[in-house]
Amino acid sequence: MTKQQKAEVIDFLSSEFKESQAIVVCDYNAISHKELEGLRKDAREAGVKVQVAKNTLVTVAVKNAELGDIELSGNNIFLWSEDQISACKVADKFALANKDKFAIKSGIIEGEIADVARVNAFAKLPSREELLGMLAATWMAPVTNFTIGLDALRKKKEEEAA
Repeated sequence: MTKQQKAEVIDFLSSEFKESQAIVVCDYNAISHKELEGLRKDAREAGVKVQVAKNTLVTVAVKNAELGDIELSGNNIFLWSEDQISACKVADKFALANKDKFAIKSGIIEGEIADVARVNAFAKLPSREELLGMLAATWMAPVTNFTIGLDALRKKKEEEAA
């Protein structure tokens, strides 16, 4: 890899990391190309980006994005997203399906270095769409209860009239 190519990778990753809210670092040993493509497909569907890059280049990109110092070693694959939960969910789901070959090492969530426990905790949170659904259901509950009450009152009045 030439210096120019390295600089391009660093610039690309720096700009991507600045825009992301979560970066998850995972270890991927003995994972097949087909399995890796499955991870990329799941990530694409969730709006998560996936990249395998040299640790030194990622370390420089993280510093350029002003996200602190992260220590990297071994074979790493990086997942990042614009929200905190998506990247964590994709990594956690894939780690559960491929326990011996894929493991979450660490991450950066909202600009802070996160350990495996914090990444897993974020993976357990409901997604934005699920939260919006819960909020809509909560807002609709009084209206639903009111209509049920009106219907019961109508039935009672019909029974009394008959």
